[in-house]
Amino acid sequence: MRPDQIQPEQYDQQLQDKQTALSQLMADLPLPEIEVFTSEPSHYRMRAEFRIWHEGDDLYYAMFDSADPRVPIRTDQFLAASKQINELMPQLLDAVRNVPILRHKLFQVDFLTTTTGEALISLLYHKPIDDEWNAAAEKLNASFPVCHFIGRSRKKKQILTRDFVMETLTVHGRKYHYQQVENSFTQPNAGISEKMLEWALDVTKGASGDLLEMYCGNGNFSIPLAHRFDRVIATEISKVSVQSAQLNIAINGVQNVQVVKMASEDVSAALNGDTELPKNLLQAGVNELSPSVVLVDPPRAGLDDATIELIRKVDSILYISCNPETLKANLESLSSSHEVVRYAMFDQFPYTHHVETGVYLTRKA
Repeated sequence: MRPDQIQPEQYDQQLQDKQTALSQLMADLPLPEIEVFTSEPSHYRMRAEFRIWHEGDDLYYAMFDSADPRVPIRTDQFLAASKQINELMPQLLDAVRNVPILRHKLFQVDFLTTTTGEALISLLYHKPIDDEWNAAAEKLNASFPVCHFIGRSRKKKQILTRDFVMETLTVHGRKYHYQQVENSFTQPNAGISEKMLEWALDVTKGASGDLLEMYCGNGNFSIPLAHRFDRVIATEISKVSVQSAQLNIAINGVQNVQVVKMASEDVSAALNGDTELPKNLLQAGVNELSPSVVLVDPPRAGLDDATIELIRKVDSILYISCNPETLKANLESLSSSHEVVRYAMFDQFPYTHHVETGVYLTRKA
C-alpha cells in the first residue's frame, strides 16, 4: 500500500466498493443479509514495516509501489499506522542519525504498538550486530522508556529488554490481555479485532457444551469465548503462538481452555479416524470432547478436504476467513449439511482489496 492511497475522505466509498465486490463474488450462495463492520479511517494499524533509505547524510523511511519496486517512496508519516508509530518515526531517526554503529547498514525498521501505549521496535541490519552495537542500542532503549528494542542481522536476534508487548482488547466492556510476540501473527487492526470478538460472542450466544478451535494463534478468540462453553480444546502449529496462548490463558484467569501444538491437517486425520490419536491430543482429553461448535480461522488457502469432513460432523461452525474466494469454495462443500445463518464483513485492511469475513453455520434440519 502506498502512503497516497490512504485517503480518509474516501473511506466510505472504498468500503462500499469492497462490499459490492464481496456481494458479487458470493452472489450464487444462499447467504443472509451481510453485517458490515467499519474500521477507523486512519491510524488503525498497530504494526508497520518500513525500509530505511540512505541518501548521503540523509536517511528516511521508504515504501515501494509493487508496480515499480525499485523506486522508494519517502514516507515521513503513515496515516494507516497508529498515532504512536507516527510519533515514534521521526524520534527514532533523530536518535540513530548521528550514531554510526546504529545507522550503518540499517535497512528496515518494524514497529509493533498497542492500544495501551507499549511499543516494540525491531532494527534490521545488513551487517553483523556485536557488543559495540549492543552498548549503543542499550542507550537508545533507555531514551525510549515505553519501547522495547530488538536488533536483527543474519542469523542473529539481540533482545534489549523483551521481544513482546502486552495488548489489551475491550470486548463488551470486558478487558482481555494478550502477549504479542515480534514476528508472530496478530490482527493488525485492534479496533476491528475487538469488533470481530464481539461478533463471535454474539453469534454463539446460547451455545453450550464444548468448543473445538483450529488455528487458534495466541488465543485471540479462545479466551473470550471460553465462558460460553464447558471445555475448549484449541490447536495451533506455531510453537511461539502456542506459548503465547498458554500465557494468555493464564493471565486472563481462564480455567477451561487447553492448547495443543498440532497441525490442523493432523488433527483432522486423527479425529476422522484416519490415524491413531496422538499422545498430545489424548492428554488434552480430546477423546472425551463433544464439540457443539467448531471454530476455524485458516490461512488464505482455506480448509483442506479432511478438515471440511471433520467440521461437517459438528452442529455449528464459526468460520473466520481472510480470503473470500477460498471461503466460498469451502461453503459450497459444506452446503449439503449446513446453512449460513450469520454473515459479516470486517474491514481489517482499509484501502486494500483484502477483506476479512465471518460466517456462522448451523446444521440443516
